[in-house]
Amino acid sequence: MGKALIIGCGGVASVAIHKCCQNSEVFEEIMIASRTKSRCDALKEKLQGKTKTKIHTAQVNADSVDELVALIEKFRPDVVLNLALPYQDLHIMDACLKTKVHYVDTANYEPEDTAKFEYKWQWAYREKFKEAGICALLGSGFDPGVTGVFSAYALKHHFDTIEYIDILDCNGGDHGYPFATNFNPEINLREVSAPGSYWENGHWVEIPAMSIKREYDFDQVGHKDMYLLHHEEIESLAKNIPGVQRIRFFMTFGQSYLTHMKCLENVGMLSTTPIEFEGHQIVPIQFLKALLPDPATLGPRTKGKTNIGCIFTGKKDGKEKTAYIYNVCDHEECYREVGSQAISYTTGVPAMIGAAMLLTGKWNKPGVYTVEEFDPDPYMEALNKWGLPWQIDDKPVLVD
Repeated sequence: MGKALIIGCGGVASVAIHKCCQNSEVFEEIMIASRTKSRCDALKEKLQGKTKTKIHTAQVNADSVDELVALIEKFRPDVVLNLALPYQDLHIMDACLKTKVHYVDTANYEPEDTAKFEYKWQWAYREKFKEAGICALLGSGFDPGVTGVFSAYALKHHFDTIEYIDILDCNGGDHGYPFATNFNPEINLREVSAPGSYWENGHWVEIPAMSIKREYDFDQVGHKDMYLLHHEEIESLAKNIPGVQRIRFFMTFGQSYLTHMKCLENVGMLSTTPIEFEGHQIVPIQFLKALLPDPATLGPRTKGKTNIGCIFTGKKDGKEKTAYIYNVCDHEECYREVGSQAISYTTGVPAMIGAAMLLTGKWNKPGVYTVEEFDPDPYMEALNKWGLPWQIDDKPVLVD
């Protein structure tokens, strides 16, 4: 069907690339591009001969619009799949605009020096992408991403109106380290240490970080403590699900993780403000990232399962109704299939699916959109086909 330029070669990108190579009917050619070309070459060598997809590699600095434009013009992809850092989203969008190529990412833009997760910077590109006749699909990971598709699917098939959405993200995996993060440490720790917030009755309610805690019994995982966080899909769902009254996001954490994180925060290691050390400017959280285990190396160590989904409360045919749509993913099964733990898997698979939606034309309208603005059915079918089967509980336990 077409060609994809994939920018990034970390844990999530590795999964997405494996999945593109499994889906050779759609991804006839891919180019893997990263600042470190040797990582791209190693992945190409691993996959070549096991797929019909033709694989190319390149070195690129995703902070440079000129380098990105030159690479896009050379390879001439049909879609650019951005699996680099969220700080680089706007550079890559600018390059796609200049070359008139579709764009897909898994996480919204955030400034490098501020832990601020919102869509305003990318939504500002909507008219430019419309005029260029190209589509930017934002947030095609799991959360954001699949959680938005679950919401659109629930509204289309199970509800006339949705009043409440609770997004629950449970990682029941154990990697054996005293402290490590399951995805980019810098992004993970900034997200968790930021103030929490939720959407209620048309406005944001902000709370101190980790100040609202609940316990939930997750299918195939068990009882876990979870904490209310701010999360980016709340903003887009509040805009795109008519009449929704409240949206909350909860993520599970073990006590060891929280103790380590609080200690690091107290001594300033989560700061994004540069400090001078022995004549050099360093950013504490970036230095910490260099010390922590690379999430891409956690696959062979991690055991257990994830459970991520949405609990909906609303009305159907005038009657109160609830539904819980969720996926359970096994860390060890993911590693056997693609050499990755489930956190990368649950983001990398939807990244491939989002790009495939554009390449096949199942989703395609000029402008800038989040996933819940499209027909959810082909995406939901693809989740079942490509490794993230979902299920529905019509009588879930609600979160108070």
